[in-house]
Amino acid sequence: MVVGLNSDKSVKMIKGKARPLNKQGDRAGVLACFSCVDYITVFTQRTPERSIRTIRPDVLVKGGDWKIEEIVGGDFVKSYGGSVVTIPFVKGYSTTSLIERIAR
Repeated sequence: MVVGLNSDKSVKMIKGKARPLNKQGDRAGVLACFSCVDYITVFTQRTPERSIRTIRPDVLVKGGDWKIEEIVGGDFVKSYGGSVVTIPFVKGYSTTSLIERIAR
């Protein structure tokens, strides 16, 4: 399994100057602890489109808070017979949710 990880620069572009809370090396370290993860690629762009086109995954997975038709690279993956799936999103457990709870 290859995991695409937003770089700190990418997270800042998407979430703002105060993010990320955990640096990319630390986030990559946590992901590397999972035995199913074979490789982690860090991308610096706003989206992982370039990485997806380079890797050409058989299956592209994104969190369930995304609609299949909105997943970046999904059309490309489907164009060569790959599939695009979402995993269940557990409300209240995202970093954004944790920040909002602490701020209250």
